[in-house]
Amino acid sequence: MSELLVKQEIRKRGSFSEFARKSGLHVSSVSQIVNGRLRPYPGQVEKIVETLGWEGDPASLFHEVEDTEVA
Repeated sequence: MSELLVKQEIRKRGSFSEFARKSGLHVSSVSQIVNGRLRPYPGQVEKIVETLGWEGDPASLFHEVEDTEVA
């Protein structure tokens, strides 16, 4: 099963609601973005990158990767 890398990175750092609070984004926006239902605006991408402390290519956060969570 695959998911967006941004979802994995946020999950590593805690909950989506905590991330939303830290980033200044609405929790429903974060949920829609990490589940691939909403393409983030450039300003949202900047907030996500900054809050994650992401040093790689921001576009890579929105590519699908294998789900690393163990069921």
